[in-house]
Amino acid sequence: MQHNILPLFYVFVFYLFAIIAVASALAFVTRKSPVAAALWLVNTMFNLAALYVMLDAPFLGVIQVLVYAGAIMVVFLFVIMLLNLGQPSLIADSRGLAWKLVAGLVGIVLLAQILAMTGARLPEALTLPEHALANEVARSGAIDPIAAPLFNQYLLAFEVTSVLLLAAVVGAVLLGKRKERQRA
Repeated sequence: MQHNILPLFYVFVFYLFAIIAVASALAFVTRKSPVAAALWLVNTMFNLAALYVMLDAPFLGVIQVLVYAGAIMVVFLFVIMLLNLGQPSLIADSRGLAWKLVAGLVGIVLLAQILAMTGARLPEALTLPEHALANEVARSGAIDPIAAPLFNQYLLAFEVTSVLLLAAVVGAVLLGKRKERQRA
């Protein structure tokens, strides 16, 4: 009896984390306060880390928490606090109901495209062959399948992304200083 319960519990917990991650991502996108949005994003990152661990990729789960939920979110919150976006007049949502309806319509169209492209193969597209990730990790270790493409094939994209993040932080600081000078 207990042999049949374990896989069902695993599937239930997996879908629970997935639903919480999607709900947190939606809460992140819909918040007016940038600090509240950042905290919802942290919640999304923790749920994604739990999903990685359940998919036999604990290294990715730990990196998700350390790099994204830790370092990147600290930088985001630092920039938010530096720009002093806590005033309600600066963070008010200036977009009306029409823009929200258009965004919802675009989301539905994208979802319809994904379903049309996968067609009847959707259950197969969402499942991996049994123990595919575990076999890859057993053959070459946990870090090699991640690090090798990142530092060989995608090195330029990796470095460009880091420069773009740095430029965004510098730009936010300059904008914050400019607004501060205009108020004085």
